[in-house]
Amino acid sequence: MIAASAPGKVVLSGEYAVLDGAPAISMAVNRRARAAVVASTRDQHSVVAPGYSSTEGLFRADNEQIEWLAGGGEYGLVDCVWRELQPVTDGYVTLMLDTREFVDEASGDKTGIGSSAALAVALAAALGGFCDADVDLAAAAGRAHHAFQGGKGSGVDIANSALGGLIEYRMGQTAVPLQWPDGLHFALLWSGVPASTEDRVSRMQQAISRDSRAALSEASEQLAAHWQAGQSTQLLQAYPSYCETLRTFSIDHDLGVFDAGHDSVYTAARSSGLVYKPCGAGGGDVGIVMGHEEAAVDAFADDRDAHGFRRLAVELDDAGVMTTAEAKSRS
Repeated sequence: MIAASAPGKVVLSGEYAVLDGAPAISMAVNRRARAAVVASTRDQHSVVAPGYSSTEGLFRADNEQIEWLAGGGEYGLVDCVWRELQPVTDGYVTLMLDTREFVDEASGDKTGIGSSAALAVALAAALGGFCDADVDLAAAAGRAHHAFQGGKGSGVDIANSALGGLIEYRMGQTAVPLQWPDGLHFALLWSGVPASTEDRVSRMQQAISRDSRAALSEASEQLAAHWQAGQSTQLLQAYPSYCETLRTFSIDHDLGVFDAGHDSVYTAARSSGLVYKPCGAGGGDVGIVMGHEEAAVDAFADDRDAHGFRRLAVELDDAGVMTTAEAKSRS
């Protein structure tokens, strides 16, 4: 058996602007997608994926030629990763995929912290044992995930799932690891409303570009410099201006980044002397509250529980993709 896991991510700045070449700051969180490749006695490959689909996938493959016998419509990501890597297995295998850590238990909705990218990275790592040693698995996972998303997305989620920790990312460049600033505390809040990043990226690309689009890129550059410097005071002072630029950009391009209750939480955080922003494409999913005092961040995050948002029990995950292999002798 070969097993792998990879963390989810939360984009802290540079959302949308990263598509225009600006830097995005992203942190990996300790909700992990897991993939394992196990030898099978069946006469086809199979896929089981709690948290992803209740359907069992069945397929046969010959290099890039894949014939789905069941579940083809459910496992487009598996299809893309397998085609990209073209693993050579000794007989048939079962792919065991698990993304339950990314799902809200009460509603069954995804919480919006990069489950598909994390799964692509974990699956590529697990299948890497059946590929040539010189294959760049992170790059292969990125190409597969890009294809799965219909050619949309920046790749920041793939980079963060592969590397872990806090990173600065620009499209077409190697991600740069950063240190979490001393004295900066945070909590993630789940809006209870799932949002589609792909839909909003498509909407942005189809909209008439306004001046606020260039302004968001400039603001992302400035905020990234504060993250690089690692000074929490200056960073927190810079966030309100960034958020207002993001809000104008969202309105100009009809994206609804501050919808689904994010706007009211943002206003309440400012009144409490804290910073709050929606993460990723917005319009639902998660947001982050930050401040100097851990007690103040905790009190605010816990109070949101009574206002439709719920705190997610997550932490920064310094580990990126991890792989383990277990050899079992045949009787």
